[in-house]
Amino acid sequence: MDRKAPYRWASPGDLNAFFGLSIDNLAVLVLTVSLLATVFGYPAQFALSHLVPGTAVGVVVGDLIFTWMAFTLAKRTGRSDITAMPLGLDTPSTFGMVFFVIGPAFAEAVAGGMDQEAAARRAWHIGMCSIVASGVFKMACAFVAGPVRRLVPRAALLGSLTAIALALITFLPLLEIFTSPVAGLVALGIILASLTAHLPFPLKIPGALAALVVGGLIQFLGQRAGWIPDGSHMAIDPAAALWPTEWLAAFRCEWLEAWPHTIKYLPIVIPFALATVVGGIDCTESAAAAGDEYDTGRVIGVEAIATIIAGACGGVIQTTPYIGHPAYKAMGGRAAYTLMTAAFIGLAGLTGTFAYLYQILPGPALVPILVFVGLEITSQSFHATPQRHYPAVALACVPALAALAKIETDKVMAAGAHPDAVLARELFSLQIISAGFIVTSVLWAGMLTSLLDRRLSRAASWCLAAAAFTLCGVIHSPFKDGRLFLPWAIGELPAEAAGRGPLELAGAYALLATLYVVWSVIQPTTPLPDAADEHS
Repeated sequence: MDRKAPYRWASPGDLNAFFGLSIDNLAVLVLTVSLLATVFGYPAQFALSHLVPGTAVGVVVGDLIFTWMAFTLAKRTGRSDITAMPLGLDTPSTFGMVFFVIGPAFAEAVAGGMDQEAAARRAWHIGMCSIVASGVFKMACAFVAGPVRRLVPRAALLGSLTAIALALITFLPLLEIFTSPVAGLVALGIILASLTAHLPFPLKIPGALAALVVGGLIQFLGQRAGWIPDGSHMAIDPAAALWPTEWLAAFRCEWLEAWPHTIKYLPIVIPFALATVVGGIDCTESAAAAGDEYDTGRVIGVEAIATIIAGACGGVIQTTPYIGHPAYKAMGGRAAYTLMTAAFIGLAGLTGTFAYLYQILPGPALVPILVFVGLEITSQSFHATPQRHYPAVALACVPALAALAKIETDKVMAAGAHPDAVLARELFSLQIISAGFIVTSVLWAGMLTSLLDRRLSRAASWCLAAAAFTLCGVIHSPFKDGRLFLPWAIGELPAEAAGRGPLELAGAYALLATLYVVWSVIQPTTPLPDAADEHS
């Protein structure tokens, strides 16, 4: 290769890469508004004018910086085939923010007597605080990314990510797909064939675009013919959403007053931020394997900056490097695709034209790409985890399954259901398993990883950490709002908590830790060698 060749920052492959990256981001935005509106009754018009513009700003900032980094890397190396790192809205934390932060905060405010707009504003401010906190955490991690990776087993970190991918990212979009299965299943089939199985779509049309066009056409024709119900989104007035200025209220910094209300959500928010840090490290490594050696600290720093700016501008979804760099490089993408994505998402969000896209694009044809994302995250997690640690990855999924079940049962309870005593106890079990489920996934997977490595004392330390987190409500909170507390000021527990409150659960973890320590003394074992390279 000619080391002095000029950088070919745009190529035909950028078009394919642009459609893949931009549709992914667009799907996350549509999903955010749709889920908030349909599941929690959050005002869609408020979401479009307040939440979407700032969220789009984060994508603009991150992709522009990554575009610039591609140019600087090309200049430094003299290579002409550098592919920019892709950045977009983090899909796992989208579900986390919707179902465990913004949605519950809105519902709690309404239950407390606020009107719809005031409650929506309170939830928006809590979302902003959460995203800024995520960005600050990620900025700190940019300097200590290496130690974090060394301290926490990969099975624990990726196991929690797998849990979100399977239980939330893959499953919940299927509910949307099956609202209109003819269009949704066809679009999903195209996504699975073109993106998961890597089969080229005829005429070299990008798979994501083909799924959207074919699925959307089926939906449109079916609605015109009368055999597909009309509309999968909440009704809005797109014209009223043009040129939104309401999001500029973020610069009055009134959202800072929501910090006290945000603290109880940090045990949910911070693990998602940590997951993007780990994912950012992995993405940088995969880019290096593909030939583009970016600085890991700078990559994580960029996602941190973009996340902080997004939150300060009213955004409620954090940004993260996407896992698709090798795929985009294989498509022939360079730097133009991230530049085009920044322009497209920025224009759609800041001009308000996203409201028209939200109204026009059928959810069943749009969300199948999220199923691909979930499957990709899951497969990558197992691929990057030593084979003997697979049970730990599987165990990490269990708390997320409880969270998924709780999402659906909460809808039934909100509709006025009154469970009997037996069912109430089972529902409380869902409550304590799902509360702080991301942290629980990490702790359980860390414990089992240590056991699989025959390190009983290390497993005991994970149990003690779980006991400490339980005493503060970081995990297994017995309260429906997932609030934190001090061990000596837990408060009045629900009746269903008899015999399984924080003290009992923490005691169980402490007892298990003691058992492991005694076990290691009475029956010593030789720790197994490092399994970092074991994949078969």
